[in-house]
Amino acid sequence: MTNQELLNIKIKSFNHDNDLTVKGYLRLLLTNLWDKGESFSSKRPFGDSGWEYDLYIPLILSGAIKGEIDQYGDILSFDTVAANGLVFTLIDECFK
Repeated sequence: MTNQELLNIKIKSFNHDNDLTVKGYLRLLLTNLWDKGESFSSKRPFGDSGWEYDLYIPLILSGAIKGEIDQYGDILSFDTVAANGLVFTLIDECFK
C-alpha cells in the first residue's frame, strides 16, 4: 500500500467515531495537543492510555507492519521501532 492509502485506512477507536481514518486520527491528535497546550497529556491525550494502539492495529491488519493480533483484536506482538518509523513517515506524508 502507498502512504496515501495507509493514511486513508479507517480505524476503530473506543474514543472516536468509526469513520476516522489514520490521517484524521493524526489530525485530531495534533488539534488536541494545540488546544490543550501545557495541559496536554501525552500519556492520555484522549482520556485513556494505550492510544497509540488505535493506529498500530490497523497498520498491522493492513500488512504495513508485521505483527500478530488475537481473536479479540488485541496485539500479541509487533515491532515497535518499525511501527513508530511508519507513523513518523505517515505524519510527514500528511504535510506534503
